[in-house]
Amino acid sequence: MSVAIEGAAQVMRVPDGVPYLRSADEVALEPGDLTLDVAADARIDARGCAVIPGFVDCHTHLPFAGWRAEEYERKVTGVPYEEIARAGGGIASSARSLAAASDEQVLAQAERLAREMLQHGTTVFEGKTGYGLSREGEARSARLGRELAGRVVQPMTLTGLFAHAVPPGFTADEWMDEAEALARECDVDALDIFVESVAFGNEHLARMGRIAAATGRPLRAHAEQLSTMRSVPVALEHGARSLDHLSRIHADDIAPLAAAECAAVLLPGAELMNAEDTAPARALADAGAICVLATDFNPGTSPILSIPLIIGIAVRRYGWSVREALLASTLNAAWVLGRALDPDDVLVLDGPAEHVPYRLGHNPVAVVIAAGEVVWVRPDQAWRVGR
Repeated sequence: MSVAIEGAAQVMRVPDGVPYLRSADEVALEPGDLTLDVAADARIDARGCAVIPGFVDCHTHLPFAGWRAEEYERKVTGVPYEEIARAGGGIASSARSLAAASDEQVLAQAERLAREMLQHGTTVFEGKTGYGLSREGEARSARLGRELAGRVVQPMTLTGLFAHAVPPGFTADEWMDEAEALARECDVDALDIFVESVAFGNEHLARMGRIAAATGRPLRAHAEQLSTMRSVPVALEHGARSLDHLSRIHADDIAPLAAAECAAVLLPGAELMNAEDTAPARALADAGAICVLATDFNPGTSPILSIPLIIGIAVRRYGWSVREALLASTLNAAWVLGRALDPDDVLVLDGPAEHVPYRLGHNPVAVVIAAGEVVWVRPDQAWRVGR
Protein backbone atom coordinates (compact mmCIF):
# COMPACT_ATOMS: atom_id res chain seq x y z
CA MET A 1 0.00 0.00 0.00
CA SER A 2 1.30 3.46 -0.80
CA VAL A 3 0.43 7.04 -1.51
CA ALA A 4 2.04 7.92 -4.85
CA ILE A 5 2.40 11.63 -5.56
CA GLU A 6 3.31 11.97 -9.20
CA GLY A 7 4.63 14.66 -11.52
CA ALA A 8 5.15 17.47 -9.01
CA ALA A 9 6.68 20.67 -10.33
CA GLN A 10 8.52 21.03 -7.00
CA VAL A 11 9.25 18.63 -4.15
CA MET A 12 10.73 20.23 -1.03
CA ARG A 13 13.57 18.15 0.39
CA VAL A 14 15.89 18.77 3.32
CA PRO A 15 18.97 16.73 4.26
CA ASP A 16 18.23 13.52 6.12
CA GLY A 17 18.83 13.34 9.84
CA VAL A 18 19.29 17.03 10.62
CA PRO A 19 17.31 18.43 13.57
CA TYR A 20 17.25 21.97 12.16
CA LEU A 21 18.96 24.16 9.59
CA ARG A 22 20.47 27.59 10.09
CA SER A 23 20.35 28.35 6.36
CA ALA A 24 17.84 27.58 3.63
CA ASP A 25 20.64 26.98 1.13
CA GLU A 26 20.28 23.24 1.78
CA VAL A 27 16.54 23.23 1.05
CA ALA A 28 15.77 21.86 -2.42
CA LEU A 29 12.64 22.58 -4.47
CA GLU A 30 12.98 20.37 -7.55
CA PRO A 31 10.62 18.47 -9.87
CA GLY A 32 9.91 14.89 -8.91
CA ASP A 33 7.67 12.21 -7.48
CA LEU A 34 7.16 11.12 -3.90
CA THR A 35 5.96 7.74 -2.65
CA LEU A 36 4.85 7.13 0.93
CA ASP A 37 4.84 3.48 2.02
CA VAL A 38 1.88 3.55 4.36
CA ALA A 39 -1.34 1.74 5.18
CA ALA A 40 -3.37 3.92 2.82
CA ASP A 41 -3.51 3.54 -0.96
CA ALA A 42 -3.87 6.56 -3.23
CA ARG A 43 -2.46 8.15 -6.34
CA ILE A 44 -2.22 11.94 -6.52
CA ASP A 45 -1.72 13.92 -9.72
CA ALA A 46 0.61 16.72 -8.63
CA ARG A 47 1.26 18.30 -12.03
CA GLY A 48 1.96 22.02 -11.55
CA CYS A 49 2.07 21.58 -7.77
CA ALA A 50 4.59 21.96 -5.00
CA VAL A 51 4.84 19.07 -2.54
CA ILE A 52 6.13 20.09 0.88
CA PRO A 53 6.17 18.79 4.48
CA GLY A 54 3.15 19.53 6.64
CA PHE A 55 3.33 22.81 8.51
CA VAL A 56 4.24 22.75 12.21
CA ASP A 57 2.72 25.56 14.27
CA CYS A 58 4.88 25.70 17.37
CA HIS A 59 3.19 28.70 19.04
CA THR A 60 -0.59 28.85 19.53
CA HIS A 61 -2.76 29.55 22.54
CA LEU A 62 -5.32 26.79 22.01
CA PRO A 63 -7.58 25.95 23.71
CA PHE A 64 -9.23 29.27 24.46
CA ALA A 65 -12.83 30.44 24.71
CA GLY A 66 -14.56 33.19 22.78
CA TRP A 67 -13.12 36.06 20.77
CA ARG A 68 -12.20 39.73 21.26
CA ALA A 69 -13.34 41.36 18.02
CA GLU A 70 -14.84 44.39 19.76
CA GLU A 71 -11.51 44.97 21.50
CA TYR A 72 -9.69 44.82 18.17
CA GLU A 73 -12.00 47.45 16.68
CA ARG A 74 -11.30 49.77 19.61
CA LYS A 75 -7.58 49.15 19.28
CA VAL A 76 -7.37 49.95 15.56
CA THR A 77 -9.47 53.10 15.96
CA GLY A 78 -7.00 54.54 18.44
CA VAL A 79 -7.91 53.40 21.95
CA PRO A 80 -4.66 52.60 23.81
CA TYR A 81 -4.22 49.02 25.02
CA GLU A 82 -3.72 50.28 28.57
CA GLU A 83 -7.22 51.80 28.49
CA ILE A 84 -8.66 48.60 27.06
CA ALA A 85 -6.96 46.58 29.79
CA ARG A 86 -8.18 48.91 32.55
CA ALA A 87 -11.70 48.38 31.22
CA GLY A 88 -11.29 44.63 31.66
CA GLY A 89 -9.97 43.74 28.21
CA GLY A 90 -6.86 41.84 27.15
CA ILE A 91 -5.86 38.61 28.85
CA ALA A 92 -8.39 39.25 31.63
CA SER A 93 -11.20 39.19 29.06
CA SER A 94 -10.08 35.81 27.70
CA ALA A 95 -9.77 34.52 31.26
CA ARG A 96 -13.37 35.46 31.98
CA SER A 97 -14.54 33.79 28.77
CA LEU A 98 -12.66 30.62 29.63
CA ALA A 99 -14.06 30.55 33.15
CA ALA A 100 -17.62 31.07 31.90
CA ALA A 101 -17.47 28.34 29.23
CA SER A 102 -18.10 24.69 29.96
CA ASP A 103 -15.39 22.14 29.22
CA GLU A 104 -17.35 20.91 26.21
CA GLN A 105 -17.80 24.42 24.82
CA VAL A 106 -14.07 25.08 25.09
CA LEU A 107 -13.15 21.78 23.46
CA ALA A 108 -15.75 22.03 20.71
CA GLN A 109 -14.48 25.45 19.63
CA ALA A 110 -10.88 24.27 19.74
CA GLU A 111 -11.69 21.14 17.70
CA ARG A 112 -13.32 23.27 14.98
CA LEU A 113 -10.30 25.56 14.88
CA ALA A 114 -7.84 22.66 14.75
CA ARG A 115 -9.79 21.26 11.81
CA GLU A 116 -9.55 24.63 10.06
CA MET A 117 -5.81 24.67 10.79
CA LEU A 118 -5.54 21.25 9.15
CA GLN A 119 -7.23 22.58 6.03
CA HIS A 120 -4.54 25.26 5.88
CA GLY A 121 -1.83 22.62 6.11
CA THR A 122 -0.98 22.48 9.82
CA THR A 123 -0.28 18.82 10.61
CA VAL A 124 1.33 19.36 14.05
CA PHE A 125 0.68 22.13 16.54
CA GLU A 126 1.38 23.34 20.05
CA GLY A 127 -1.11 24.75 22.54
CA LYS A 128 -0.64 26.64 25.79
CA THR A 129 -2.28 27.34 29.10
CA GLY A 130 -2.24 30.96 30.22
CA TYR A 131 -5.84 32.15 30.32
CA GLY A 132 -6.68 30.56 33.65
CA LEU A 133 -5.38 33.42 35.81
CA SER A 134 -5.84 31.32 38.93
CA ARG A 135 -4.37 28.12 40.33
CA GLU A 136 -7.55 26.21 39.54
CA GLY A 137 -8.03 27.90 36.17
CA GLU A 138 -4.54 27.06 34.96
CA ALA A 139 -4.82 23.46 36.11
CA ARG A 140 -8.12 23.21 34.22
CA SER A 141 -6.51 24.76 31.14
CA ALA A 142 -3.76 22.12 31.21
CA ARG A 143 -6.35 19.35 31.56
CA LEU A 144 -8.38 20.73 28.65
CA GLY A 145 -5.25 20.96 26.53
CA ARG A 146 -4.58 17.28 27.04
CA GLU A 147 -8.20 16.43 26.28
CA LEU A 148 -7.99 18.46 23.07
CA ALA A 149 -4.88 16.54 22.04
CA GLY A 150 -6.89 13.35 22.26
CA ARG A 151 -9.63 14.67 19.97
CA VAL A 152 -7.78 16.26 17.05
CA VAL A 153 -6.22 14.70 13.96
CA GLN A 154 -2.87 16.40 14.46
CA PRO A 155 -0.28 15.54 17.10
CA MET A 156 -0.44 18.32 19.70
CA THR A 157 2.08 19.31 22.35
CA LEU A 158 1.12 21.35 25.41
CA THR A 159 3.09 24.16 27.02
CA GLY A 160 2.47 25.42 30.53
CA LEU A 161 2.36 29.20 30.18
CA PHE A 162 1.64 29.46 33.87
CA ALA A 163 3.42 32.84 34.05
CA HIS A 164 1.36 34.68 31.42
CA ALA A 165 -0.01 37.54 33.49
CA VAL A 166 -0.03 38.52 37.15
CA PRO A 167 -3.54 37.76 38.49
CA PRO A 168 -5.33 40.36 40.63
CA GLY A 169 -4.35 40.13 44.26
CA PHE A 170 -0.85 38.80 43.57
CA THR A 171 2.56 40.30 43.07
CA ALA A 172 4.72 38.78 40.33
CA ASP A 173 6.88 37.11 43.01
CA GLU A 174 3.84 35.65 44.75
CA TRP A 175 2.36 34.33 41.51
CA MET A 176 5.65 32.64 40.63
CA ASP A 177 5.16 30.45 43.71
CA GLU A 178 1.82 29.36 42.22
CA ALA A 179 3.38 28.92 38.77
CA GLU A 180 6.05 26.66 40.22
CA ALA A 181 3.45 24.53 41.95
CA LEU A 182 1.48 24.25 38.72
CA ALA A 183 4.62 23.31 36.80
CA ARG A 184 5.25 20.47 39.23
CA GLU A 185 1.64 19.26 39.30
CA CYS A 186 0.38 19.61 35.72
CA ASP A 187 0.96 17.36 32.72
CA VAL A 188 2.67 19.66 30.21
CA ASP A 189 5.53 19.20 27.76
CA ALA A 190 7.34 22.54 28.17
CA LEU A 191 7.27 25.67 30.33
CA ASP A 192 6.84 29.25 29.12
CA ILE A 193 6.84 32.73 30.64
CA PHE A 194 5.87 36.21 29.39
CA VAL A 195 8.82 38.50 30.11
CA GLU A 196 7.55 42.05 29.77
CA SER A 197 7.27 45.31 31.67
CA VAL A 198 3.58 44.58 32.33
CA ALA A 199 4.15 40.93 33.29
CA PHE A 200 7.29 39.17 34.59
CA GLY A 201 10.93 40.22 34.82
CA ASN A 202 14.26 38.60 34.11
CA GLU A 203 14.53 37.37 37.68
CA HIS A 204 11.30 35.43 37.10
CA LEU A 205 12.64 34.12 33.79
CA ALA A 206 15.70 32.79 35.64
CA ARG A 207 13.45 31.15 38.21
CA MET A 208 11.33 29.55 35.48
CA GLY A 209 14.57 28.28 33.94
CA ARG A 210 15.46 26.59 37.21
CA ILE A 211 11.96 25.10 37.45
CA ALA A 212 12.24 23.78 33.88
CA ALA A 213 15.58 22.18 34.66
CA ALA A 214 14.29 20.64 37.87
CA THR A 215 11.22 19.16 36.16
CA GLY A 216 13.05 18.04 33.01
CA ARG A 217 11.15 20.24 30.57
CA PRO A 218 12.32 22.66 27.88
CA LEU A 219 12.20 26.37 28.73
CA ARG A 220 10.49 28.75 26.33
CA ALA A 221 9.81 32.47 26.72
CA HIS A 222 7.72 35.24 25.23
CA ALA A 223 10.53 37.79 25.02
CA GLU A 224 11.31 41.27 23.73
CA GLN A 225 7.80 41.73 22.33
CA LEU A 226 6.75 45.18 23.51
CA SER A 227 9.82 46.30 25.43
CA THR A 228 13.56 45.65 25.26
CA MET A 229 14.02 43.69 28.48
CA ARG A 230 17.48 42.24 27.65
CA SER A 231 16.10 38.80 28.49
CA VAL A 232 18.09 36.97 25.80
CA PRO A 233 21.26 36.47 27.91
CA VAL A 234 19.21 35.22 30.85
CA ALA A 235 17.29 32.76 28.69
CA LEU A 236 20.45 31.46 27.05
CA GLU A 237 22.09 30.99 30.44
CA HIS A 238 19.22 28.70 31.38
CA GLY A 239 19.29 26.72 28.13
CA ALA A 240 16.06 28.00 26.59
CA ARG A 241 14.75 26.01 23.62
CA SER A 242 13.13 29.09 22.06
CA LEU A 243 12.61 32.80 22.44
CA ASP A 244 9.35 33.90 20.84
CA HIS A 245 8.41 37.35 19.42
CA LEU A 246 11.75 39.27 19.53
CA SER A 247 10.20 42.39 17.98
CA ARG A 248 12.31 44.56 20.31
CA ILE A 249 15.45 42.43 20.62
CA HIS A 250 18.58 44.48 21.36
CA ALA A 251 21.07 44.53 18.49
CA ASP A 252 23.81 43.21 20.79
CA ASP A 253 21.75 40.10 21.55
CA ILE A 254 21.35 38.94 17.95
CA ALA A 255 24.79 37.33 17.60
CA PRO A 256 24.65 35.38 20.91
CA LEU A 257 21.17 34.09 20.07
CA ALA A 258 22.29 33.11 16.58
CA ALA A 259 25.24 31.18 18.01
CA ALA A 260 23.06 29.22 20.44
CA GLU A 261 20.81 26.18 20.05
CA CYS A 262 17.87 28.41 20.92
CA ALA A 263 15.31 29.07 18.20
CA ALA A 264 14.14 32.55 17.26
CA VAL A 265 10.38 32.03 16.90
CA LEU A 266 9.01 35.01 15.00
CA LEU A 267 5.31 35.88 15.02
CA PRO A 268 4.52 38.30 12.18
CA GLY A 269 0.77 37.92 12.68
CA ALA A 270 1.01 39.48 16.14
CA GLU A 271 3.33 42.18 14.82
CA LEU A 272 0.76 43.13 12.19
CA MET A 273 -2.46 42.77 14.16
CA ASN A 274 -1.08 44.33 17.36
CA ALA A 275 0.85 47.11 15.56
CA GLU A 276 4.15 45.97 17.06
CA ASP A 277 7.67 46.58 15.85
CA THR A 278 8.90 44.23 13.14
CA ALA A 279 11.45 41.70 14.36
CA PRO A 280 14.92 41.99 12.75
CA ALA A 281 14.33 38.75 10.90
CA ARG A 282 16.76 39.38 8.06
CA ALA A 283 19.54 40.10 10.55
CA LEU A 284 18.71 36.98 12.58
CA ALA A 285 18.73 34.77 9.48
CA ASP A 286 21.95 36.27 8.16
CA ALA A 287 23.59 35.74 11.56
CA GLY A 288 22.72 32.04 11.41
CA ALA A 289 19.91 31.85 13.96
CA ILE A 290 17.54 28.88 13.99
CA CYS A 291 14.66 30.87 12.53
CA VAL A 292 11.06 29.75 13.01
CA LEU A 293 7.64 31.07 12.02
CA ALA A 294 4.41 30.47 13.94
CA THR A 295 0.94 31.99 14.12
CA ASP A 296 0.67 32.96 17.81
CA PHE A 297 -2.98 32.04 17.23
CA ASN A 298 -5.00 33.60 20.06
CA PRO A 299 -8.21 35.62 20.42
CA GLY A 300 -6.45 38.90 21.19
CA THR A 301 -3.24 39.84 19.42
CA SER A 302 -3.17 37.30 16.57
CA PRO A 303 -6.48 35.66 15.61
CA ILE A 304 -4.73 34.10 12.59
CA LEU A 305 -4.51 30.32 12.23
CA SER A 306 -3.21 30.05 8.65
CA ILE A 307 0.49 29.32 8.26
CA PRO A 308 0.30 30.23 4.52
CA LEU A 309 -0.91 33.70 5.52
CA ILE A 310 1.88 33.95 8.10
CA ILE A 311 4.40 32.98 5.39
CA GLY A 312 3.01 35.71 3.16
CA ILE A 313 3.37 38.37 5.85
CA ALA A 314 6.87 37.16 6.72
CA VAL A 315 8.20 37.15 3.17
CA ARG A 316 6.90 40.67 2.59
CA ARG A 317 7.95 42.24 5.90
CA TYR A 318 11.10 40.27 6.67
CA GLY A 319 12.66 40.12 3.23
CA TRP A 320 12.89 36.35 3.42
CA SER A 321 12.89 33.95 0.51
CA VAL A 322 10.19 31.33 0.09
CA ARG A 323 12.69 28.62 1.05
CA GLU A 324 13.57 30.45 4.26
CA ALA A 325 9.89 30.76 5.19
CA LEU A 326 9.12 27.11 4.39
CA LEU A 327 12.11 25.93 6.42
CA ALA A 328 11.00 28.13 9.33
CA SER A 329 7.49 26.66 9.35
CA THR A 330 8.43 22.99 8.93
CA LEU A 331 11.77 21.49 10.02
CA ASN A 332 12.86 24.27 12.37
CA ALA A 333 9.41 24.59 13.92
CA ALA A 334 9.31 20.85 14.60
CA TRP A 335 12.65 21.10 16.40
CA VAL A 336 11.19 23.68 18.81
CA LEU A 337 8.66 21.04 19.85
CA GLY A 338 11.33 18.36 20.20
CA ARG A 339 10.05 16.51 17.15
CA ALA A 340 11.48 15.30 13.87
CA LEU A 341 9.50 16.01 10.73
CA ASP A 342 7.14 13.13 10.04
CA PRO A 343 7.90 12.02 6.46
CA ASP A 344 4.28 10.89 6.16
CA ASP A 345 2.93 14.41 6.81
CA VAL A 346 2.81 15.96 3.34
CA LEU A 347 0.99 18.82 1.62
CA VAL A 348 0.19 19.10 -2.05
CA LEU A 349 -0.18 22.77 -2.95
CA ASP A 350 -2.25 23.99 -5.88
CA GLY A 351 0.70 25.74 -7.51
CA PRO A 352 4.40 26.46 -7.09
CA ALA A 353 5.81 27.30 -3.68
CA GLU A 354 6.45 30.89 -4.76
CA HIS A 355 2.68 31.40 -4.94
CA VAL A 356 2.24 30.83 -1.19
CA PRO A 357 3.37 34.34 -0.19
CA TYR A 358 2.51 35.93 -3.54
CA ARG A 359 -1.21 35.06 -3.47
CA LEU A 360 -1.69 36.55 -0.01
CA GLY A 361 -4.90 35.37 1.63
CA HIS A 362 -5.41 32.43 -0.74
CA ASN A 363 -5.30 28.99 0.82
CA PRO A 364 -2.86 27.10 -1.43
CA VAL A 365 -3.37 23.71 0.22
CA ALA A 366 -4.99 21.24 -2.19
CA VAL A 367 -4.38 17.94 -0.36
CA VAL A 368 -3.34 17.20 3.23
CA ILE A 369 -1.72 13.86 4.02
CA ALA A 370 -1.26 13.25 7.76
CA ALA A 371 0.41 10.11 9.10
CA GLY A 372 0.24 8.71 5.58
CA GLU A 373 -3.52 9.14 5.15
CA VAL A 374 -5.31 11.61 2.92
CA VAL A 375 -7.23 13.55 5.56
CA TRP A 376 -8.44 16.55 3.58
CA VAL A 377 -8.89 17.42 -0.08
CA ARG A 378 -10.01 20.85 -1.20
CA PRO A 379 -13.24 20.26 -3.14
CA ASP A 380 -12.02 21.92 -6.35
CA GLN A 381 -8.89 19.76 -6.25
CA ALA A 382 -10.61 16.40 -5.75
CA TRP A 383 -9.83 15.41 -9.35
CA ARG A 384 -6.17 15.03 -8.36
CA VAL A 385 -6.81 12.11 -5.99
CA GLY A 386 -7.50 8.60 -7.22
CA ARG A 387 -7.20 5.08 -5.88
